[in-house]
Amino acid sequence: MLFEEYTYFNHKFPDPQYLGAKHTHLAWIKKFIPDNVKTAIDAFAGSQSVAFLFKQLGFKTITNDFLNFNHQIGLALIENNGIKLTEHDIKLLLQPSKCKNDFHLIEKIYTNVFFEKSEAEFLDNFRANIPLLSNSYKQALAYTVINRSMTRKVTMGHFGHTQALRYASDPERIRRNRSLVRPLKEIFEDLLPKYNTAVFDNRQENRSYNKNILELLPTLDNIDLAYFDPPYCDSHADYQSFYHLLETYTEYWQDKQFINGIKRYEPQRFSGFDKKRDVIASFEKLFVQAEEIPVWLISYNNRSYPSVEDFEKLLSKYRQVKIETKTYHNGRGGKGSVAGSQEILFVCNPKKKHFISANQPEQLTNERI
Repeated sequence: MLFEEYTYFNHKFPDPQYLGAKHTHLAWIKKFIPDNVKTAIDAFAGSQSVAFLFKQLGFKTITNDFLNFNHQIGLALIENNGIKLTEHDIKLLLQPSKCKNDFHLIEKIYTNVFFEKSEAEFLDNFRANIPLLSNSYKQALAYTVINRSMTRKVTMGHFGHTQALRYASDPERIRRNRSLVRPLKEIFEDLLPKYNTAVFDNRQENRSYNKNILELLPTLDNIDLAYFDPPYCDSHADYQSFYHLLETYTEYWQDKQFINGIKRYEPQRFSGFDKKRDVIASFEKLFVQAEEIPVWLISYNNRSYPSVEDFEKLLSKYRQVKIETKTYHNGRGGKGSVAGSQEILFVCNPKKKHFISANQPEQLTNERI
């Protein structure tokens, strides 16, 4: 196993540009993963960096996210054990589409919002060609890389603002980030090799799901470790507003409303973890469903709701809890990662039960359930 671990760590996870992504915390999180894990789930996978770590460690990896564009990353880099995009595939994706009249959503909705017309038309044409790829893993890689290209193209790497085109004409911002004025085609071609080389086989049947975790978890069993990285409620939890364009592009909806200045889709998907009115009940349901999983690691933030103290009390009803902390010294974007805020990791193990021996009524013995 030792040599396999070294082999798997030769594959580098492509750096994400995603609010709350844990790629800078992986070495820290890894310290709290037990040695005897065989199967692990990343339940709120987002950018998939923690799931990728599990795969590198040789675990059978189950990854899940309720947003489809994140699920596509899971298909491309976690479930996929060997399929890559070839030169032929790239030509197929970039060729003029034969059904382009049916694909004009981005040009229609997002021209002069995030992209100039020519770039929006390029995205529509590319999207029309994705179904021509020969299997779901190639398609997932195409979605993953073109979506990442869009975040490179837009200042701040998300779509929760209306300043993209103004920033793209600012010489000072262009000096700091040339991708603001680079064609999407060029960015895609630059990024693709990084994603192709991140595809590897860890000799496990890994799976990526696109479900609400409260629906998925009851269908799974024999999991040794659960990693929960829920939206940091009241911090930077609104991923559907920040990344609405990537979800719209992947789903290519024809039946949604597109509202406000950023043209976010409506209605949004129900999370259960991003609104104060829902989050406590959702956590309680999650913890009951995860009862049979021996170890939980839960990422959190000291600016989230409920507070760290209240969340620890909630967790303590179900598990023994140890709290680990890291302080952000430089802001990384989002309220939850401003300088001085703390990244929290709750390390949760089964409670110890106390049994009274029939022969020695006064002696207490501990036994792990």
